[in-house]
Amino acid sequence: MPDKLKVLILTERFYPEEFIINDLAAGWAAGELKVDVLTQAPSYPFGKLFEGYCNSPLAAETWKNINITRFFTVTGYMDSVFFKLLNYLSFAVTGSVVALFKARAYDRIFVYQTGPLTLALPAVLARKLYGMPVTIWTQDIWPDMVYSYGFKKTKLLDWFLGVIIGFIYRNCDNILVSCEGFARRINEYVPGREIRHFPNWPTVAPDGGEELVKLPGGFNFTFAGNVGKLQNLENVLRGFGLASKIQPGLRFNIVGDGSHLETLKNLAKQENIGGVVFWGRRKSSAMPAFFRASDVMVISLNNTPGLNLVVPAKFQAYLAFHKPIFCVMSGEVRALVEKNKTGLCADPDSPEAIRDVFLEFYSLKGAGLAGFAANSRRLLEAEYDRARIAAGIRAIVCGGGRK
Repeated sequence: MPDKLKVLILTERFYPEEFIINDLAAGWAAGELKVDVLTQAPSYPFGKLFEGYCNSPLAAETWKNINITRFFTVTGYMDSVFFKLLNYLSFAVTGSVVALFKARAYDRIFVYQTGPLTLALPAVLARKLYGMPVTIWTQDIWPDMVYSYGFKKTKLLDWFLGVIIGFIYRNCDNILVSCEGFARRINEYVPGREIRHFPNWPTVAPDGGEELVKLPGGFNFTFAGNVGKLQNLENVLRGFGLASKIQPGLRFNIVGDGSHLETLKNLAKQENIGGVVFWGRRKSSAMPAFFRASDVMVISLNNTPGLNLVVPAKFQAYLAFHKPIFCVMSGEVRALVEKNKTGLCADPDSPEAIRDVFLEFYSLKGAGLAGFAANSRRLLEAEYDRARIAAGIRAIVCGGGRK
C-alpha cells in the first residue's frame, strides 16, 4: 500500500477556534491524506489565550488524527492596532522559522488565509527551499481589508502592499477564493492566473444541538457571530430602534461577543432602544436552537469596497436553516439575496432604510416568509454542498503543479 500523501496546513486559526478549516482538515485526515497543522496558540475572538493553553515558543497536540504544532502568539490585538500588526509580524516570522525545519517532511502545503495575507509567507519560503506545491484558499482580500480596518490609503502603503500581494500569489501554485469577487482583485496583481472559486459551506447542522432556547415573545430577528466594528451593528441597532417605536412586537437578538459589544449595549441604553437582547457568546452546540427559534436572520457589514466583496460564513449557516435573510450590506451578499430571493436588503448606511425593512419583514410574518425560506433551501443545495466543495479542493491540492 502506498504511503499517504502528506499535507501541511498553515493557518492562523484552528481548533478550538471555530473556523471551517477544522471541518476540512478533519475530513481529509479521516480519508487518504496524512494531515498536520502549523498554527499559533488559540486566541480568537477575544485576543487572549484560550483556557488550558500556554503561550510557549513551541507546543504540540493531537486532534482527530491531526498533529498540531503551535507557536507563540501576540495577544491583545482586538483592542490595539499596534498589537494587531505585531501579531501579523510575529506569525510571519515565527511561522517561517518553524517551517524551515518542519516543512521538508511534506508533499503539499495548504494555506487557509483568514486575516493577514502575510501568514502565507512561511509556505512561500518552504516552497522556495524544498519545492513542494502550495495551494492558498483566500478568505479575506488584501489590500481592501487593510483599508477596511481603518488604515489610511497612501501611495507608499499601496505600493508596499502590492509588492507583498504579488510576491505571495506568484509563489502559490494554486489560488482558491471563498468569494467570487476576490478573483477580480487578485488578477490585478497576477494577471492571467487561473483563480478558482470554492465557497464556504455551512458547518452548523440544522438538526444538530440539543440545547433549547426560548427567545422573547414577538417577531424575532437574530444576528449571530462576531460583534466587531466591521459588522455595522450600530446602524442596524439604530434602524431597529426606529422600527420598534412603530411596531413594539419586534425583537432583536444579538448572539455573540467581540470588541464592539459594550459599545452596542451603551448605545441601546443611551437611545432607549427596547426589544434588544444581548445573549453574549454561546457554545456552537447552542446555535442551532437560536437559528430554529428565529423568524429572520440578520447579516451586516460596513459599506467599504473590501467588505462588499465578502460573503461571511454566517450567510451559508443561515441558508442551512432555510431562514429568510435580512441583508444590511452592499456588494456580493446583496446580489446573492436579491438574485435568489432569499430575503430583503437595506442600505447599510441608512438607519431609516434599515427601519423600513424591519417593518416590511414584520408585515410578511407567517406565510409571507415561506417563499424566502424555500429559496434559501434551493440556493444551499445548488451552490454550497460540502461534499462537492471539499472534494474539489482536495483534488487540486493533491494534484500539485501550477494551475
